[in-house]
This record gives sequence, C-alpha cells and structure tokens, in this order.
Amino acid sequence: MIRARISFALPLLATLLLAAMVAATGFGAEIVPVAAVLDTLGARLTGSTPTDLGLDTIVWQLRVPRTVLAAVVGAGLALAGAAMQTLVRNPLADPYLLGVSSGAGVGAAAVITSGLFAGAGAWALSGGALAGAFTAATLVFLIAVAQGGLTPLRLVLTGTVLASAFAACSSYLVFRSTDPAAAQSVLFWLLGSLAGADWSTLGLPLTVVLASGAILVALAGWLDALSLGADTASSLGVPVQGLRIGLFVLLAVLVGVLVAVSGGIGFVGLVVPHAARMIVGPRHRDLLPACALGGALFLVVADAATRVLVRPTEIPVGVLTGLIGAPTFLLLMGRRRYRFGAS
Repeated sequence: MIRARISFALPLLATLLLAAMVAATGFGAEIVPVAAVLDTLGARLTGSTPTDLGLDTIVWQLRVPRTVLAAVVGAGLALAGAAMQTLVRNPLADPYLLGVSSGAGVGAAAVITSGLFAGAGAWALSGGALAGAFTAATLVFLIAVAQGGLTPLRLVLTGTVLASAFAACSSYLVFRSTDPAAAQSVLFWLLGSLAGADWSTLGLPLTVVLASGAILVALAGWLDALSLGADTASSLGVPVQGLRIGLFVLLAVLVGVLVAVSGGIGFVGLVVPHAARMIVGPRHRDLLPACALGGALFLVVADAATRVLVRPTEIPVGVLTGLIGAPTFLLLMGRRRYRFGAS
C-alpha cells in the first residue's frame, strides 16, 4: 500500500507543482491570464518573438524568476528540514536550528543599516547575509566540538543559544540605525521575501539545492540508520561522527545560501517533512523527493498569495507561511497514527 501511495504521490506532486508555477506567474499587482502566460512562455522557450513586449517583461523578466526561486527555496528548505530532523533526532528541528538564519540576519542588517559592501551592488545584501550565515555555522560547529562533539543535544542547545544572541545583535543594529527606511527594510528581509529575484540570482541557489538533494539521496540508507539512533547506526556500519560532520557542513551551506537570497522563511522546513512522512513514509529515499516537491509547491503557492492578498502591495512571505504552517503543524501532530523516525 505504501509503495502504491508513493508511486501515485510523487507524480501528483510534480504535476501540481508545474501547474502552480504556471498559475503563480500570472499573479501580482496586475493579473495576467493563464493563456497569456502560456503564450509568453511558449514564445520564450521556442525562441520566437513575443507578441506583447510589455507582457513579456512582466512575465519572463519579473515573475518567472521569482516563481522559480520560490520553488528552489521551498525545495531546499524542505530537504534541509528533513535532514536536520534526522541529524538531531528531533521532530521539532527546522533548517534554522544551527543559528544560520539569525547569523544571516546580522549580516543583512549590517549591510542595510551601514552600507557595507555598497560597491557590490545587488549582491551586497546577499553577500552580507551569506557571510553572517557561515560565521554563525562556524561558531556553532566550533563550540559544539569544543564541548565534546556534534551530538544532537549539543547541536540543539548551541544553535538555539547562538540564534538568540544573533537575533539580539540584529535588533541592536536596527535600534542604532537613524534611517527609518533601513529599519523597515531589515524587518521585511527578516520575515522573508522573494521580491528581489531575477535571472542572475538563480544560478547559485539552484546549483546548491540540486547538489545537496543528490548527496542526501545518495546517503539515504545511512540517514535511515541514523534516525534509529547512533548505536544502531554504528552497529550497521555507518560512520556516525563523519556523517554528522558531513551533514552539518552540507546543511550550513544549503541553508546559508537559501537564507541569503530569500531571508528567513519559516515553517517550510518544519511542516513539509512531517506531511511528507505521512504520505510516503519515513524512508529517506522516498521522503527526500517528496519533501523537495512538497516544499516547492508550498512556497510557490504561498508566494503567489502574498502578491494578491493586499494588492497592489505585498506582505512578506514568511508571515503567510507562519500563519499557515503553525496550525497545519499542530494538526499533523494531532494525528494518532503519526510517528517520527525510520521504520
């Protein structure tokens, strides 16, 4: 029954994702009919001249990159969430547990409020956030190792404490800023936004997500064993400490890059892995593809909704994912048949 469910669920998720991406491209301050979206996409993909150049600018130059970035970030966060929950053996873990998001927030706040990396142009904000994210991950790693190793409990405690410290630093930078517009920009970024997407920003996150997903799928058997506990994994021949270090580095790079291009978008990496487990089961070979497709679908739909709920303005996508994710997570956890971990 589970195999039949998997063979049905994955193609269905892929079909829904494709349909959602096409539909989402039509949403915004100006609604574009699906037929016009398909016409523009067809012209671009076949190399012919678009019939409406103004519509081509809206659809191809602005909305398609944003929709693709939403799918990439959603898939990456869901993959990171599933791997993080396995790494620390905690169903409440999310991709930001290592303090990466809070560290990125400090970097982004420093760039916005002080003008650091101004010469980097459009890459200044992402560069500052990425630097902050990697600094946070490095500190978590060094502190955990110095205190006895990358055990799940040390990672959870160290990441949580440092995340609070970095959040305080971000708040201080905003408090010290004399520019109200800068403070508003920091808040908008911290809540997550995909508004700055363009074709030039897609290469790095897409490459990192595809590579990370391939590595995680290749390690699926070891991840199944690790989810049963370190002792069980060791008895099955899994190099537990090496696997933990590798997962830590992989997740730090993956989450750092995603946060740098989208800000802190919550609940995607927490809710989607749990929902995927209920559909395809806990085996990582099935779970990871389901997470990637489900996360991409969730964030594409959420981002499209942020553009139409309060038109012509938009709300940060992290606000909407939080409003949807919190009750959804509680509903999932209330299911009596649900169980975390490998079977």
